[in-house]
Amino acid sequence: MEFKSDKAIFEQIAEYVCEKILNDDYKPEDRIPSVREFGARLMVNPNTVMRAYEHLERNGIIYSKRGIGFLISEESKRKAAEMMKQDFLKTAPAFLARMKLLGISFADLQTLASDE
Repeated sequence: MEFKSDKAIFEQIAEYVCEKILNDDYKPEDRIPSVREFGARLMVNPNTVMRAYEHLERNGIIYSKRGIGFLISEESKRKAAEMMKQDFLKTAPAFLARMKLLGISFADLQTLASDE
């Protein structure tokens, strides 16, 4: 995983877990890597991973089970999509302003999307 400088690392880790959920790599009741294991794998401080896990837990995407670790919640897919959608929509005003500045129309975006 390569981190970007425009967003806190714990938020990027949380987003990564959400993407794994939305891609069905993590399913409800799956155990996710421990804080230390994930920190070592990503080469980040375990406290940073813990912040990501706390963020995901507050949003109902994962939950902790004493003696077992963190598990994916039953509502994880819906809640992950909802959280990521809200984060994405926060970037929309800047995106739309840039489109206007550059003279990019929604038709241009539709053409780009249909080429994919």
